[in-house]
Amino acid sequence: MERRKFLKNSSLTAAGLVSATTLASCKTETKSEAAAIAAIEPIKPIVVCTWNFLNATNKAWEVLSAGGNALDAVEQGVMVEEADVTNETVGKGGRPDRDGNVTLDACIMDKDGNCGSVVYLQNIAHPVSVARKVMEETPHIILAGKGAEKFAYEQGFKKEDLFTESTRKQYEEWLKTSKYETTINIENHDTIGMLAIDANGDIAGACTTSGMAYKVGGRVGDSPIIGAGLFIDNEVGGATATGVGEEVIRTVGSFLIVELMRQGKSPQEACEEGVKRIMKKNKGRKDFQIGFLAINKNGETGGYCVHPGFTYREYSEKGHENREVISFYE
Repeated sequence: MERRKFLKNSSLTAAGLVSATTLASCKTETKSEAAAIAAIEPIKPIVVCTWNFLNATNKAWEVLSAGGNALDAVEQGVMVEEADVTNETVGKGGRPDRDGNVTLDACIMDKDGNCGSVVYLQNIAHPVSVARKVMEETPHIILAGKGAEKFAYEQGFKKEDLFTESTRKQYEEWLKTSKYETTINIENHDTIGMLAIDANGDIAGACTTSGMAYKVGGRVGDSPIIGAGLFIDNEVGGATATGVGEEVIRTVGSFLIVELMRQGKSPQEACEEGVKRIMKKNKGRKDFQIGFLAINKNGETGGYCVHPGFTYREYSEKGHENREVISFYE
């Protein structure tokens, strides 16, 4: 999609291109600028998620439109994909690591900066809900492996076989070659990161994945790492990521994007800068995909990616649509 068309289709307005935070802190603020701030009507409630996860955004919007809070909305929204066995990179039915273990990663973060995460969790279909329990029921942020699994059972979660007939057969075929390759743009079947603003204007986010197929046992990507795969600041906005997590971790990508928005960049500008930082360290590389998605306090959204094909879905009172994202290699 051409950049001009993308910006035309986005929810950004002329007034919205300058954040209220930036204008309010400007010592030379004029009366006309102050009026522009007052004229900005924040979009709320609103939910966005990586990729074209229609059912997930429908569920989150159901929570938000009924007056529910953003934290409940993102949890229930991504749980839809965790339960969808046809989505083979999230939750039950996710592809295993090279040892044949289906391992799941997830995190969640609320308006107050509280957060919880689970990494390398096995036998539990809804890691995002376990992550929320870590946040609410323990003094910790991250639980890993068998410790996370034991905690989940203590919290009432049931043990499940996360393999499906499809993923088991794929794994058996993979064993014949044992060759690892990244796959760019697994459309509608990739990490789901979700950001929401509720009617009170509060922001929350969640991110969940089964990680790279046939990864080395014990590997953890960016998705459950606060600041990498997800970051929320209720004064500024939120960001989430999808793609090759190692590259996102190296730049603490989601935190970077939120900080760029704090400095006055729009969500679109911040996502573009986030990808460009990564590509500056990977000059000439074209063998991986990264996609960033961001939302600011006004409900303005933006996204950017390495390769064409990444999309994000947005749902608000203004409508429901899947948006193409411009890319570094467009």
